[in-house]
Amino acid sequence: MYTADRKREISLEIQHQIPIILRPSIHSRRANLVVKFQDLYGFTVEGNVDDVNVLNEVREKVREQGRVWWSLEASKGANWYLQPQVFSIAEGIALKSSLKLSTLANAITLKRLIRKGIPPVLRPKVWFSLSGAAKKKSTVPESYYNDLTKAVEGKVTPATKQIDHDLPRTFPGHPWLDTPEGHAALRRVLVGYSFRDSDVGYCQGLNYVAALLLLVMKTEEDAFWMLAVLLENVLVNDCYTTNLSGCHVEQRVFKDLLQKKCPRLSAHLEELEFDVSLVATEWFLCLFSKSLPSETTLRVWDVLFYEGAKVLFHVALAIFKMKENELLLTHHVGDVIYILQQTTHHLFDPDELLTVAFDKIGSMTTNTLSKQRKKQEPAVLAELDQRLRRLNSIKVDDK
Repeated sequence: MYTADRKREISLEIQHQIPIILRPSIHSRRANLVVKFQDLYGFTVEGNVDDVNVLNEVREKVREQGRVWWSLEASKGANWYLQPQVFSIAEGIALKSSLKLSTLANAITLKRLIRKGIPPVLRPKVWFSLSGAAKKKSTVPESYYNDLTKAVEGKVTPATKQIDHDLPRTFPGHPWLDTPEGHAALRRVLVGYSFRDSDVGYCQGLNYVAALLLLVMKTEEDAFWMLAVLLENVLVNDCYTTNLSGCHVEQRVFKDLLQKKCPRLSAHLEELEFDVSLVATEWFLCLFSKSLPSETTLRVWDVLFYEGAKVLFHVALAIFKMKENELLLTHHVGDVIYILQQTTHHLFDPDELLTVAFDKIGSMTTNTLSKQRKKQEPAVLAELDQRLRRLNSIKVDDK
């Protein structure tokens, strides 16, 4: 299993390049000079000197945040965040009014801490507990995953064929994922889940999600249970089923939210006939793993596993909000896509993104989103039914 033990500072990794890059004679051109390096999870990152400086600042914040977490463990006891009273919103469990103030304070502290980022070394066990994955795993025999992978070994289904097709295309060039060992581990997780939930089976996009889970969780079994809790508890139903009905609903809800939160921008994009699903579908299906730098993606996932699917809307809206003024000047759909892609690929500062997501977008409750989904569901189902009827009529005409 690949281990992300390569934790040297970026400043050390490129210390011989920075002095040259920052010489006065080329200082004005430094934004165009590309620096390549590997991040904490083994992905090759390309950025200019300003991006490197941002990443150095982010790494320092990560170290500071780590000291805060360890200090809390020392004062409140080891694994204080695993106390039964501190519940995950993603599990749909509300804090009872009878809880003591100290417990409520713990929950508030935990929410703030998670939004500021879970230290990479603690991320696997914090995710596993607070997401509900540990609880889900405890309901089945200990040998469940091993038994499942052995039982499905050698079986061929449409899902396994698609998985085999997608493996080489999942983060190509990664030092572990793009190896026979990495492909085999990812395949076992994806194939195993495709048999666990035949309604989902396999959907393109899950390969990226499962791959990143493998890098974080370090073991196949833990990655499998994180994928299970994600699809069965954290996200809405039917996001990854054959007709992607849940994903279509999310896109309609997102479009409405963009109209409410950024009305001028929404109107401008409508004039350009730009459909937000052109970019947002991939964001929601891959949970930003293909769009944002890995360390920024994992900061989003820190909050996602604790607060639930509403986080995806917060982050997606924040990306549009951050580039609102620039997007208002566009005249073509291609320009909009280019700006959004460039923005996401260079969002190396998770704090900048999450500050906009939670402080400038405004609150969104899970109940409000549920109501909006129910409102959109009939139209989505009718549209999908109409599409199916057209396809069936074409097949009949071809005979």
